[in-house]
Amino acid sequence: MLGSKLDIFNQEWIDVVFAGRNKAYGAYELRRDNGRNTRTALIIGVIAFVIIISANTIINAISGFIPKAKEKVKITNVVLAPPPVDIKKPPPPPPPEPPKPKVDQVRFPPPVVKPDAEVKEKPPTVKELEVADPGQKNLKGDSKADVTIDEPVGTAEKKVTEDDGNKIFTAVEQNPEFPGGLDAFYKYLGKTIRYPAVARENNTQGRVVVQFVCEKDGSLTDIKVVRGIGDGCDEEAIRVVKNSPHWKPGIQNGRPVRVMYSVPINFTLSSEE
Repeated sequence: MLGSKLDIFNQEWIDVVFAGRNKAYGAYELRRDNGRNTRTALIIGVIAFVIIISANTIINAISGFIPKAKEKVKITNVVLAPPPVDIKKPPPPPPPEPPKPKVDQVRFPPPVVKPDAEVKEKPPTVKELEVADPGQKNLKGDSKADVTIDEPVGTAEKKVTEDDGNKIFTAVEQNPEFPGGLDAFYKYLGKTIRYPAVARENNTQGRVVVQFVCEKDGSLTDIKVVRGIGDGCDEEAIRVVKNSPHWKPGIQNGRPVRVMYSVPINFTLSSEE
């Protein structure tokens, strides 16, 4: 027995250990029934684990056999009273009359199939449409009015308000212009630009785009670089634009307006430098 594998739960070994001792004390029964108790505990644990894992499935399966009580929904129609009318409050003003169109309009009646004798209103002639646009009614145009597309037109005169005067345009009938034109502007740049020393050492070349607002008096404000190349070229471009003489302002509807404008300034090193 001593040379064989030791199994302390073997019945023969248990009898040897408890020989001449009180087997009714409890330790003898624990060792004797240990295998059976271990198997029983393992089976119970596995069953409990399976039940816990599949609890939701079991509940859903059981609830499918039990009919649910019908939900009682009570529908009540609620009639809301209209808000009280404030007699003292004046009615809102009517919408303003749309401005005149830029081109005269002639009424173009809707096409209706009728005998010639029943036609009361004839469509405009081709000659009339050469100088006017078709519309819902006859309107006299205003050459100074803005061009409108898919917007209502009326008979109101265009009023220039303070807000309109301060508006900054991005597209106008006549763009701002340097005195003498673009050629004169680039000649001015060629005489005024001082190539930055850092850019010359680093062989920095390229195009700097400067954006500014040309005011109604031709002065330039809000000057900034929207695309630069660095090494001092951006600052030099701002300097020369800031020191340029007043431009001819942009024109819209026959009057000077504020215009957002941009110009490219090239920085190029000659081969001799």
